[in-house]
Amino acid sequence: MKNFIENLPKAELHLHIEGSFEPKLMFEIAKRNNITIPYNSVEEIEEAYKFDCLQDFLDIYYQGAGVLINEQDFYDLTYSYLQKCASQNVRHTEIMFDPQTHTERGISFETVINGISKACDDAEEKLGVTSLLIMSYLRHLSEDDAFKTLKQSIPFKDKITAVGLDSSEKGNPPSKFKNVYEASVNEGYIPVAHAGEEGSADYVWEAIDILGIKRIDHGNNSLQDEKLVEEIVKRDMALTVCPLSNTALQVVDDLKNHPLKKMMDLGLKVTINSDDPAYFGGQVNKNYLEIQKALNLSKEEIYNLAKNSFQYSLLDTTKKQLYLNELEVYYTNNK
Repeated sequence: MKNFIENLPKAELHLHIEGSFEPKLMFEIAKRNNITIPYNSVEEIEEAYKFDCLQDFLDIYYQGAGVLINEQDFYDLTYSYLQKCASQNVRHTEIMFDPQTHTERGISFETVINGISKACDDAEEKLGVTSLLIMSYLRHLSEDDAFKTLKQSIPFKDKITAVGLDSSEKGNPPSKFKNVYEASVNEGYIPVAHAGEEGSADYVWEAIDILGIKRIDHGNNSLQDEKLVEEIVKRDMALTVCPLSNTALQVVDDLKNHPLKKMMDLGLKVTINSDDPAYFGGQVNKNYLEIQKALNLSKEEIYNLAKNSFQYSLLDTTKKQLYLNELEVYYTNNK
């Protein structure tokens, strides 16, 4: 099963590029930019990457992002992640980035987007990994702040496919961003959002009905509401589930109790993702391996998870089909 998963063609649909910041690279960039961080070694940073809840994680996440200053920093961060994609047979990835984390520090939107997008272009050419970008609004900030980010993004629309919503979920319902989502859709962005990670099923309803999202990031707590599950199935919406993230942040106490199998049995279209792999103990392949072991998933179930990752990507139909064909050939030869 290990070889089957490691060589399985797959896509990753829920990945925060700032959350892929490995301690070694963080240390290197901090030194390059003459920025003092409260750690004396890579080992100290690794020790700090242990959390009890979402907020504990976010505190160090934003601290780490603070060493990113120049276009080259954003390039190096992104290309490092894309190299890991190539090594794990992740054929396509949809990368979330948080402009406000950087612009509120005085880093220009242009610096952020150019560094990330150039790395994506190079990775497609040199590594054969395709990607697209999801601009995420920080929900602990105001909708006015989100509107500023939307305005800053307009000159770079050709580099951005979708908008998302992340950061502290509790107390920041999707409805808070109703107007900026309407404006984002009018600009041509596809809407997705985090919902139902720490927030209740009501937040998922709001994301679907008020924001009009096309895909649910996390969505674990959708299972609180039977009618919501039926609605998600009816609308044929996917959930971008992140198993190791869920246990790291104690959204789930143990992978053996993870609701992923139940979600699949209920007809929900689930995908496997790493979320913030540097902080949560594993890239996408480790998420596949650990959840397969915990829930005793079959090859067919693993295949269906990978199939969902391509089917519910934001790629156009032609590109989706190319990847789906590649996956089908692999599965047929490795059942």
